[in-house]
Amino acid sequence: MFKNTMKTTVLLAAMGGLIVAVAGVLGGGSSTALAIGLGIALVMVGGSYWFSDKLALASARAKVIERADAPEFYDMVESLAQRAGLPMPRVAISPSPQPNAFATGRGPNHAVVCATQGLLSSMPRHEVEGVMAHELMHVKHRDILIGSVAAAIATAISYIAQMAMFATMFGGGRDDEDRPNPIAMLLTALLAPLAASLIQMAVSRSREFEADRGAAELLGSGHALADALERIEVLAARTPMQVAPAQAQAYIHNPLNELQRGRNAGMAKLFSTHPATEERIARLRAMSPQRV
Repeated sequence: MFKNTMKTTVLLAAMGGLIVAVAGVLGGGSSTALAIGLGIALVMVGGSYWFSDKLALASARAKVIERADAPEFYDMVESLAQRAGLPMPRVAISPSPQPNAFATGRGPNHAVVCATQGLLSSMPRHEVEGVMAHELMHVKHRDILIGSVAAAIATAISYIAQMAMFATMFGGGRDDEDRPNPIAMLLTALLAPLAASLIQMAVSRSREFEADRGAAELLGSGHALADALERIEVLAARTPMQVAPAQAQAYIHNPLNELQRGRNAGMAKLFSTHPATEERIARLRAMSPQRV
């Protein structure tokens, strides 16, 4: 718990500081620009804290359901939540045909777990259970907020960087001393989104391993989740999912993986927010009793 709290603190401080730095570059280092950057950082952190679930659900076009809408799935989540000692989260379903899932919200009392229609229609019950156990572990470990806040801030940094790029390209021929350095603005536009992605990546991989481990302990075996990851890896290749890059880290399997492969596969793997699926499966198998 302390480890996750420290990660959250460091991540939010780093990404908030990055927004301030970007604003400072755009404003030529003036105190007004720095104050604006700090204001943007506070608004983004506060907004993502209160509205992270709404943003994630909207991005996935997901709908919160009641038991009557999908009784078997709803009861499965309720049973897993009770076993994990968690309050019953809200349950949502995304219409995407790609098998995938995510958890969001600002804490266990305000959590949402979401499965795609592809997950529910293409995978057997024990594999769906493994996936939802993984998502509930994100809730239990209280690391769903860090992903939501990081996604919101990363999006803001990308927008600010785009503003810097346009300002550099179309800033006109002003020659006054207060005009920001165009070279610094161009470097900011190129490097700020990269820095934001690296900060996200620094914690996302360990969070996935921890959620995998917690799911295996909850179910008494990691085989169900390992089976699910194997199936998702294959099926996701056939049904790419259009998700905002900043939101992709929230999913159990990177929904953009197949869109990133090809000649840039090495670079995509280097900057992936998810561990290699093969490594996750190997760890889950290793911590589980042999099947008979």
